[in-house]
Amino acid sequence: MADKEIINEAEMDDEEVVVVMMDDDGNEHYFIEEMLIPVGDETYALLVPDTYDGEETEDEEEDSAFFAKVVTGEDGEDEYIEPTDEEFDKVNAIYEEMMKEEEAE
Repeated sequence: MADKEIINEAEMDDEEVVVVMMDDDGNEHYFIEEMLIPVGDETYALLVPDTYDGEETEDEEEDSAFFAKVVTGEDGEDEYIEPTDEEFDKVNAIYEEMMKEEEAE
């Protein structure tokens, strides 16, 4: 998702957090905040594509699930940014451990 710019923060839609991102061509992409993963003092979100309109995507890789670092913007709202490689490795390891524990139950 390195080529995508985040255009707004999350919106509450009942209990679902929807994140809207705009790509370099001005196309909006919608994602659902599937889960929050705390890593030390930081928080990361697993964002999954929102297919609310039932529209199929031509580029599945472009609209696949990914981790985003949650930071507080100047306006006090949550913003989602791309984690560094080191941050990604940490959150991915924690996520994989969580999934192993869930499968074991």
